[in-house]
Amino acid sequence: MLPGINLNAGTLVATIALIFTAIFLIRALADGLVLSDILTDIFVKRLGIKEERSPRRAARDAIYIIVILLVTTALHPLIATLEPNVKDLLTKATIYVALGMILVLIYDIGRILYRIVERKAESVANSLAKMADRRKNRE
Repeated sequence: MLPGINLNAGTLVATIALIFTAIFLIRALADGLVLSDILTDIFVKRLGIKEERSPRRAARDAIYIIVILLVTTALHPLIATLEPNVKDLLTKATIYVALGMILVLIYDIGRILYRIVERKAESVANSLAKMADRRKNRE
């Protein structure tokens, strides 16, 4: 026990390590967002889709899902050090809040991907209709 803080030294060291890990995670995620934006642009250009940043948002949503999972997992050991009454309630609340956020992000990704596929299908259908009209006009 540390005097004046009423905290175990191991818990203090673990908390400081978690803070440093969070800082490095935030920096790595910032780099990951830039990389995902570049990769999304390349992928979208290959598909021939002209989007207004929707695929980028889907990629960011996927990264946010990973962050939510990592933060929830990192909070679990800290929550485990609390009193049993608070620990159980806080663990369940953390899990359900994370689950809700992940479900919203998955829904958003699904909406974005549906919109992309729908536009691509319309484009293919229009080009096939034009080809059929040309063939019909030749005959």
